[in-house]
Amino acid sequence: MPFSAAVKSNGMVYLSGNIGMDPKTNELVGGDIKDRTRMIMTIITNVLKDSGSDIQNIIKCNVFLTDMKDFAAMNEAYLEFFPDPKQKPARTCVQVAGLPLETDVEIECTAHL
Repeated sequence: MPFSAAVKSNGMVYLSGNIGMDPKTNELVGGDIKDRTRMIMTIITNVLKDSGSDIQNIIKCNVFLTDMKDFAAMNEAYLEFFPDPKQKPARTCVQVAGLPLETDVEIECTAHL
């Protein structure tokens, strides 16, 4: 890939956008947007761990959807990774015209070490 999964700088970890691609098969996860969101958040958790951080250290997430009608379903799966209402990162969610591999959701985030 022509980019890094994460870059560390000045006590921060900047993650590239992730789509719901199974790292074992390099194929998009089937099912619905909840399944792909869970895969994305699992990938983010693993990238943060490999970078010396943790999902609870996320400061900000940017979520890209191809259809805002999927917001509630995406949000349901996303919130499974942030069960403590006091530990939720800031977040922006926008609708975009398209995403890689014609997927329906992509998430990028920034965390502290």
